[in-house]
Amino acid sequence: MKTIAAFQASFAAYLKENRFDKEPVNLYEPVNYIMDLGGKRIRPVLVLLAHSLFKDDHAPALPAALAVEIFHNFSLVHDDIMDEAPVRRGKATIHQKFGLPAGILSGDVMLIYAYQFLARSKPETVIPDLMKVFNEIAIEVCEGQQMDMDFEQDRDCNLSLYLQMIEGKTAALIGGSLELGAIVADAPESDLFHLRSFGRKLGVAFQLQDDFLDTYGDPEKFGKKPGGDILRNKKTFLVLKARELANAKQLAVLDHWMNGTIHDESAKIKAIMEVFEELQIREKTREAMIRFHTESMEHLGSIAVDSDRKNGLVELSELLFDRDF
Repeated sequence: MKTIAAFQASFAAYLKENRFDKEPVNLYEPVNYIMDLGGKRIRPVLVLLAHSLFKDDHAPALPAALAVEIFHNFSLVHDDIMDEAPVRRGKATIHQKFGLPAGILSGDVMLIYAYQFLARSKPETVIPDLMKVFNEIAIEVCEGQQMDMDFEQDRDCNLSLYLQMIEGKTAALIGGSLELGAIVADAPESDLFHLRSFGRKLGVAFQLQDDFLDTYGDPEKFGKKPGGDILRNKKTFLVLKARELANAKQLAVLDHWMNGTIHDESAKIKAIMEVFEELQIREKTREAMIRFHTESMEHLGSIAVDSDRKNGLVELSELLFDRDF
């Protein structure tokens, strides 16, 4: 069986063969720029891993894998514009480097090319199902992004709504990537269900890990100082769990520091983290991550293929779940 590294290398070669070296340069240079920034290529590898559960030759799944990666990067380009983010993966964001119009238009053309690559899938009989699933994913990602922006102003946001948001914004594409790869392999409907559910549960655990690492991660490994979400008043799992469990005094502390503008950043992080410690938020976040990861592995175990074919997905799920950056 192929390793994750082998799938990454195969996808990298396919991506290189399909660079956007086209005219007009001002449209496609930003596309190549964001695609060349790298990242872990998790989503296209998931497409290939899912396909390999059922077929030995993963080449037919490469167009769908590239479609997923283009779509993912398109969403990052537009998310960065909405968030006014200056940096992505350690480099200037597209709208910072090339200007806002380039960010909008280059993102638009990426979305169109994602569909074009999806339509290259073989056999052609799978294309309608691919398009249906891809459309559902795209809509959920947009809905999740809007919910995320709404939460910034919504003081009544709760854990249930937050989990719904991250299932759309993060988990839908992870689960959908697996489903797309399996559709190309003509997998049975029951296996599609379990793959999709495995990916969605894993995606939620992945996002909770991100929330956790922002507060408790090693800055040497995580690449930034802890507490960034706290300083931005983001309603992460940690904050919402704390609000759910807090007494009146602890709620007052959270409201004081997380509503309005506080200039003493160190004091703010210290005060919020003290409430977290009082309420054992570190432990409760880990418990939630473990719960979602366990549920995801139960779905993986229900897929009706030999267990050795699942090794790549088991390995990747462990890498995502146990990461410290």
